[in-house]
Amino acid sequence: MNSRLLLVLSLVPLATIGCRTAPPPETAATTNVTIVKGVYQAFARGDVPAALGAMDSTIQWMEADGFLYADRNPYIGPQAVADGVFQRLVADVDSFAVVPDRFVDGGSTVVVEGRYQGRMKATGKPVDAQFAHVFEFRNGKIIRFQQYTDTKQWAQAAQR
Repeated sequence: MNSRLLLVLSLVPLATIGCRTAPPPETAATTNVTIVKGVYQAFARGDVPAALGAMDSTIQWMEADGFLYADRNPYIGPQAVADGVFQRLVADVDSFAVVPDRFVDGGSTVVVEGRYQGRMKATGKPVDAQFAHVFEFRNGKIIRFQQYTDTKQWAQAAQR
């Protein structure tokens, strides 16, 4: 082979000439998305300890301004989240479901878009509200959570 062709080939990335390279190692961002997906899966199967286990002991959890459970913002620590948010949701909403649809990988920040579904026990009114959740990570643990949702729809569903 002539030296000019060898020089050109040495400058062409292997992937462009049909050679396969090893996949990149799993990054922290991929791990964070995987952790968030695991939290939703744990919540869906009623495994609250697993969901709480992904949280840092000093997590700062914020419900959307004007939301039914924003009255205790910020919730500090997993137990405060369990008592102030999760238990209240289960007590107030029949067939409550958190249905994530899209995961946006921002490295140490993961954003999830989806829908809340259920029926308010006190009124019988349905809820099918959009949400966005913002998770922030440090050292593989969720250190901060911010919820955004259709607070008007929730308020109307809770109103007799």
